[in-house]
Amino acid sequence: MITVNMDKAREIKKDMIRAERNPKLAALDVEFMRAVEAGDTEAQATIAAQKQALRDATDDPAIASATTPDELKAVVPTALAE
Repeated sequence: MITVNMDKAREIKKDMIRAERNPKLAALDVEFMRAVEAGDTEAQATIAAQKQALRDATDDPAIASATTPDELKAVVPTALAE
C-alpha cells in the first residue's frame, strides 16, 4: 500500500501555485508601473490588492484542510482562477 505524506504533498502544491502565479505577478508589475507613470492611484490600489491576493494564494485554507491527494489536486485558489 502506498502512503502519501500529505505535509510534503502540501508543500509541492504550494510550489506549483508559486510557479503558476509568477507570470501573473510579473504582468501585474508592468500594469502597476504604468499606473504609477499615469498617476492613477485607484488603479495602483486595485493592482496592489490583486498582487497581494496572488501572494496569499499559498495560504488558501483548502490546502491545509485537504486530507487526500485528490482533494489537494482539486484546490485552485481564487486568485489563480481569475
